[in-house]
Amino acid sequence: MDKKVAFYTLGCKLNFSETSSIARMFEGRGYEKVEFQENPDIFVINTCSVTENADKKCRKVVKEARKINPDAFVTIIGCYAQLKPKEISEIKGVDAVLGAAEKFQLIDKLDGFTKKKETQVLASEISEAKTFNNAYSINDRTRTFLKVQDGCNYHCAFCTIPLARGKSRSDTIENIVKSAEEIAASGVREIVLTGVNTGDFGIQDGRRKERFIDLVKALDKVEGIDRFRISSIEPNLLTNEIIEFVSQSSKFVPHFHIPLQSGSNKILRKMRRRYLRELYVDRVTKIKQLMPYCCIGVDVIVGFPGETEEDFLETYNFLKDLPVSYLHVFTYSERANTDAPEMDNPVPMNIRNERSQMLRNLSEKIKRKFYEENIGREDIVLFENDVKDGMMEGFTDNYVRVVAKYDPILINELKKVKLTEINEKGLMEITEVETEVLTH
Repeated sequence: MDKKVAFYTLGCKLNFSETSSIARMFEGRGYEKVEFQENPDIFVINTCSVTENADKKCRKVVKEARKINPDAFVTIIGCYAQLKPKEISEIKGVDAVLGAAEKFQLIDKLDGFTKKKETQVLASEISEAKTFNNAYSINDRTRTFLKVQDGCNYHCAFCTIPLARGKSRSDTIENIVKSAEEIAASGVREIVLTGVNTGDFGIQDGRRKERFIDLVKALDKVEGIDRFRISSIEPNLLTNEIIEFVSQSSKFVPHFHIPLQSGSNKILRKMRRRYLRELYVDRVTKIKQLMPYCCIGVDVIVGFPGETEEDFLETYNFLKDLPVSYLHVFTYSERANTDAPEMDNPVPMNIRNERSQMLRNLSEKIKRKFYEENIGREDIVLFENDVKDGMMEGFTDNYVRVVAKYDPILINELKKVKLTEINEKGLMEITEVETEVLTH
């Protein structure tokens, strides 16, 4: 009988793309992929180190897995597994821990998934993680996450990702186009490009061989995909050339997610970010000039060591006055082996939380304003296979979430609609503009 395997993913879009690819490897070897609660023989848990409580979440998932099948083989992979393999190996019920260089070889390395007395720890130094492993998610949703880049050569003072994922490296444009064509053949309409530092795309074997703008231009020609979205790109890597190309492209949508982290130059320097707030304003201004309805998402960290009330208010007012569309707010938390915890004047946790809440409230207002600006516009929506209470949802190309009465014909289809009003849940209501859905 074929062994059954279940997967659980914590963290980012990149992790989802990798889990999906590892799952296809298992299926290719004759394993049966099942849901977490369907009594699998093997659990593979892909972990994250960026969000707080990585260890708590990992422990909780392991505990659930052991409840479902006490005899199952439990494997932990991902960023947290690379950073703290010993700590994870001591969690009761964990059979194997694999680091960044090993996770894509887990079927071979854990031959037969036979339990041993000791937890197997297969995590080499991060410097060994040199190969780029192609990955994309499929069969999970209307859109697919396609990994184009991995690792990071930046050393921001708060971040463990270079330690968890290694140096910046990328696939070739040729391979990525091939993956995009495979994804198109499966019927997916939208691809989200993901990476750790996506705009740094192009480093192969330690040398820069290609550029992100050339990848964007090549993908723009892929037939069968209607939309490409760039998941996150550093402001210093978001060039005028990229912005200008996206503004004229029929496939790359008007949506950028641009990490800021702080609106105070003093804090940006302490964080070792590679730009100052002036450059950020310049990027946002350029985007809005060419694409007035472009959606701009922002990552921001509050409570970094040395952040005074004045520094925080500088960030708050900076964001309040920028024409951005939503915020992803992170409360700063100390990470081992980074420089920030050694810095003077740590911000008390209660103040960090208060500041986070202020920015989350601001994000609601910013998002509402962005949605209001879109009322009355006609746009194209891609409807998702996610039906609740007889209603279905989808996104416009500029990332406004819309809601409509469930219609099975609309799932995974593009439809032209008019955005009419915001309902009490903060979703955009629509009226149909035409009866025909837009097919390839």
